[in-house]
Amino acid sequence: MSKRGWLLFLAMGVIWGVPYAMIRVAVEDFDPVVVAFGRTFLGALVLLPIALWTKALGPVLRRWKWVLAYTLAEITGPWLLIGQAETTLNSSTVGLLIAAVPLIAVLIVTRLGHERLDARRIVGLVIGFAGVAALVGLDIDVMHVGALAALAVTVVGYAIGPILINRKLADLPPMGVVTGSLMLAALLYAPFAAWQWPTRITADATWSVVGLGLLCTAVAFVVFFALVGEVGPARSTVITYINPAVALLLGVSLLGEPLTAGMAIGFPLVILGSILGTAKARVPAESELVRESGQTTR
Repeated sequence: MSKRGWLLFLAMGVIWGVPYAMIRVAVEDFDPVVVAFGRTFLGALVLLPIALWTKALGPVLRRWKWVLAYTLAEITGPWLLIGQAETTLNSSTVGLLIAAVPLIAVLIVTRLGHERLDARRIVGLVIGFAGVAALVGLDIDVMHVGALAALAVTVVGYAIGPILINRKLADLPPMGVVTGSLMLAALLYAPFAAWQWPTRITADATWSVVGLGLLCTAVAFVVFFALVGEVGPARSTVITYINPAVALLLGVSLLGEPLTAGMAIGFPLVILGSILGTAKARVPAESELVRESGQTTR
């Protein structure tokens, strides 16, 4: 990998590991739907001129039904539900649980008949889900079942989104797909955000939303497209394994969240399971459905 590739890779690992801490700060004062609306609105506002300049939006709007399906799976549901979960759970815990996305993607593409569960995949799934069980069993109170349900839906949505891209939107300009999705998500959030608009605007929450919209969304996608162009889509998905480590580091060091036994045991198991379950699939063309499950997000 070139020096530029390494810089882009490290940048993406940090940029998409940061949102969990920012969301945790933002939802302390703002309703999760307000946070999600602010992030999508600002992201769309910055990317729209680029999409228009490159004429990437027209083809996407003509296939709006599939773009809407992708938006619901990858953005509208997950970004709201993550915020809801972080009203009760630590950001580092949420970031580590989201790392299970590749495991769910393996199950989905296997169910669709595009992959087979060989011994390596089965071992990876067992190890990965053992890590999830350790995180949930050791760190999360059973009273937080709502937050766990929200994260479960999020993980499934994050796994489905790239499959929709691969099967229905792969021939469209990526910048157009992202911009169109952010615009649709902002429109869907808008009436609910207006209803839940905060009566008191705090600096910490406001700057967190601005950071989510500008850095973790607009800048993130521009950098990610550059990374894909530099190293290819398959190698770029390795950032999936870096993001949770960044989320854990920021949660513990900046937000004072505890480093628990569940994290120490569960994190390496989830990452190891994801690597074993998704690397070097026997059918390369179809394996992209699984390996690209970490491309969009977060």
